[in-house]
Amino acid sequence: MTRDEIKTLMNAILAKQGKPSVTDENGVLRDLGFRSLDFSELALRVERAVGDELNFDAALMRSISTVADVLNFFEKTIQSARAGQI
Repeated sequence: MTRDEIKTLMNAILAKQGKPSVTDENGVLRDLGFRSLDFSELALRVERAVGDELNFDAALMRSISTVADVLNFFEKTIQSARAGQI
């Protein structure tokens, strides 16, 4: 799953709430109105898209504050899941 695909999923969640789309990876989640419940929904959508349950690093999750942080988090999490399948 690519960064753009994850961003598309984020934008679908934001659009459903009538919020503007993510255009800048440096955007702060709080300023965008992207809340923890939105992150949970995004996680479920990513899991469905990759067809696997993902394990999340709680310490890493606490440091997420920007769109880039979200994208990096999911890229790393997906890579770890795939590495565990080998």
